[in-house]
Amino acid sequence: QRANLGKIWRDNLTPYRQSASQDTTAVEDSNRWVQLTDCISESLLTRVLDADTETWTLTSSSSAKQDFDEIPGLSASDLTGNERELHLLSVDLRKTWRQGATGRERTEAAQDRSWALADLTTRFCNDDMNQIIGELQFCFAMVLTLNNYSCLEQWRRILDLILTCVSAVTTHPSFFVRALATVKLQLQHGQDVETGLFDLSDDGATFLKSLLLRFKKAIDRLPGDAHADVIDELDDLLAYTQEALGWQIQQGSFARTGMLSLEDGEEVEMDNTAFDEDDEAGEYAPTIVELSAEQMELLGIESIQQVMNGNKTPNLRDRIQKDQTDAGRDGYQYEVQSDEESEKGLPAFDEDEEEELDLEDMDARY
Repeated sequence: QRANLGKIWRDNLTPYRQSASQDTTAVEDSNRWVQLTDCISESLLTRVLDADTETWTLTSSSSAKQDFDEIPGLSASDLTGNERELHLLSVDLRKTWRQGATGRERTEAAQDRSWALADLTTRFCNDDMNQIIGELQFCFAMVLTLNNYSCLEQWRRILDLILTCVSAVTTHPSFFVRALATVKLQLQHGQDVETGLFDLSDDGATFLKSLLLRFKKAIDRLPGDAHADVIDELDDLLAYTQEALGWQIQQGSFARTGMLSLEDGEEVEMDNTAFDEDDEAGEYAPTIVELSAEQMELLGIESIQQVMNGNKTPNLRDRIQKDQTDAGRDGYQYEVQSDEESEKGLPAFDEDEEEELDLEDMDARY
C-alpha cells in the first residue's frame, strides 16, 4: 500500500461529497479526521518524511532506523531498498537520563522520564511539545491506513514515554490533558479498519493497561492541585476503556499468587510479576552491597548511621584536593604525582617552590 500525503495535504484532507444527502455524514467524518490529525503540521511531515510537499510518500514497508532488523553485512540502504526511511523521533527508553548522571539521579530519571521528554522536545521539536502529540497522531494514522509496523512501534514508544513521566505533569499539565484526550480518541477509532495491529480486547491491551495503571498511581501521589485537569482527563479515559472496551484496570489490591487450572485438570501455582517494577520486587528489588572497612574509608564513610542519615562525606581524592586548596591559602603548594601517593594520603611537595615561598614570606615580614 502507498499513500501520497502531499496530495492529501494539498486537498486539505477533505472527503469528496457526492450528494447533498451525504453532507451531514461527510462533515462528521471530516471533523473526526481533523480531531485525529490536528497536531500534524507541515514541518512535522517534512521532518519525518525528509522531503518537500511534492514528494510526501510512504508505504507499508517504510521504516525508521531504530526498527531496522540488524543483519551483519547489510547496510540500512540494503534493508530498505527503494523504500523511504522515516525520520521519527529518537525515543530511547533504555536511557532516559542526562549524560554523566550517576547514582540517585540516574535511578530517578529511569523511573520518572520527565527529563527525557524535555530533552526530546528541545533537541528535535524546537520546544514545541505539540509535535510529540503530532507524531503520535501521525503514527496512529499510518497504522490505521497502511498497516505500517514501524509506526506502530513508535506509537507504543511515545505512549510509553508520556505515561511514565511524573514531575512534568505538574509543569506541563495542558500537554498531558491533550495527550490523554488524543489517546481516548484513537481508542474510539482503533477498530475502524481491521488492520489486526490494534488489539483492544481486555487480554490484548496489556501494554496500554499497565501504562495507564502506573500513570494513575503516580499522579495520585503528586501533591497540590496543579494537575487536577490531568486527573479528570485520565478518569474519563479509564471510564471509557471500562465501559466501551471492557477493560478491567485493577486498582488497589490484586492477587499475586494463585492456582491455574490446566486443560487436563492439573493445577499449578502461578506468580504474578506484572507489578514487580512498581513494587521494587523480583528482578527490580534493590541490591544490597556490603562494604569492607577499607572501602568505607576510601568512600569517606565513617559509619553506617552516616549513610542512613544521608550525610555525604567527601571521598579520599576530594579530601586531598581540599587539603591542597587549604594549604595553598597558607602559602604552600602541593602536587599529587601519582595514584599510589594519593591513596596513601601523602601529597608530594615541590621543595624549590616551598623554599621560594618561605623566603618571600620572610621578606614580607622583615
